[in-house]
Amino acid sequence: MPTSVPRGTPFLLLSPLLMLSAVLAVPVDRAAPHQEDSQATESPDTGLYYHRYLQEVINVLETDGHFREKLQAANAEDIKSGKLSRELDFVSHHVRTKLDELKRQEVSRLRMLLKAKMDAKQEPNLQVDHLSLLKQFEHLDPQNQHTFEARDLELLIQTATRDLAQYDAAHHEEFKRYEMLKEHERRRYLESLGEEQRKEAEKKLQEQQRRHREHPKVNVPGSQAQLKEVWEELDGLDPNRFNPKTFFILHDINSDGVLDEQELEALFTKELEKVYDPKNEEDDMREMEEERLRMREHVMKNVDTNQDRLVTLEEFLASTQRKEFGDTGEGWKTVEMYPAYTEEELRRFEEELAAREAELNAKAQRLSQETEALGRSQDRLEAQKRELQQAVLQMEQRKQQQQQEQNAPPSKPDGQLQFRADTDDAPVPAPAGDQKDVAASEKKAPEQPPVLPQLDSQHLGPQ
Repeated sequence: MPTSVPRGTPFLLLSPLLMLSAVLAVPVDRAAPHQEDSQATESPDTGLYYHRYLQEVINVLETDGHFREKLQAANAEDIKSGKLSRELDFVSHHVRTKLDELKRQEVSRLRMLLKAKMDAKQEPNLQVDHLSLLKQFEHLDPQNQHTFEARDLELLIQTATRDLAQYDAAHHEEFKRYEMLKEHERRRYLESLGEEQRKEAEKKLQEQQRRHREHPKVNVPGSQAQLKEVWEELDGLDPNRFNPKTFFILHDINSDGVLDEQELEALFTKELEKVYDPKNEEDDMREMEEERLRMREHVMKNVDTNQDRLVTLEEFLASTQRKEFGDTGEGWKTVEMYPAYTEEELRRFEEELAAREAELNAKAQRLSQETEALGRSQDRLEAQKRELQQAVLQMEQRKQQQQQEQNAPPSKPDGQLQFRADTDDAPVPAPAGDQKDVAASEKKAPEQPPVLPQLDSQHLGPQ
């Protein structure tokens, strides 16, 4: 991956520090080498899952003067092999403290990733052996999870070197799968059409391919023709006065004495624009990035003789003296001239897709069945809930009725209420209806003197 070095740095040849930056694909700030609080410059993402940890470790090591001195005396092989890690024992205490904290943070991050992975598998009760799981991460020593030691730096450098070397191969494999998926989708689309529509679609595709191939000649990356075109059209200089050393200095953007991968890729922009235009339907920008990678690999293979991912002035000048520099033949053959896959690879890829699709469909069916079962279970629970609520309501109603019956006065047989006095001698009041009748009769009838009984005279005498 490209390294990013701040502008304004002094002119240097291939220093060991820059080698380490190239190996680890992180920025190197020489402007303030001894300032511990200097702000780190973000580098392009390497694509490594431990990119941030890697970058922060190098930024901290950069603040130690002793480590920098050893870097200046080391060679590329010592750096890549991890031999330089022995010098970690001699760095200052505060640097070691910062490195310890970085490692603890990284271990904590990895544990969170492992926990998320286990949660995704829906195994919450599974006993997790964190130490065993941490061993799958090769960029640190899992045996010691609290301090940053020489072994950690050695593992970090070796792992990053290996992973970055494999990055381009992984990128090519990803592009191959992209192309196979695109062809698979195209064939499925054509199969879904009627005969007339299919012929029309195939005709349109052929026309797009024809337009894409009709482009100016693409120069071989790193060739004299390609560099002279940049010299003339981008630099605005006379092509007859092309000078390789001047060209190198002009395009060493950060003036660090080397052309890194990012600076090299900038030289290919003019060639790529001949073939790819984002406004054209027939031009695939994903293929353009693959083309850019292929061009960079070509230059690195033929110019970067020590394979340290950097081109020095000496390496660049030596490449301009080779026969291949001026003899480029028919030019650069673009991606479409080299099929990314074979029919056999496409067949296996489609079988893989079909198996994955069947697996996903089966999983979707199981999930649908489980959803239906959960829905039925939910309906039963809702019904039970309603029955329970009804039973509770009935119980409350019966309870209230019983309380009312206990508090109500007794009634006569005919349903009329009967009031009881507080004492036995108290007269029992008449019913309300009778009281009204009595009051009415008393109001209507005048008061009459009492009638005495008439006695028979025979009863008055003695017997």
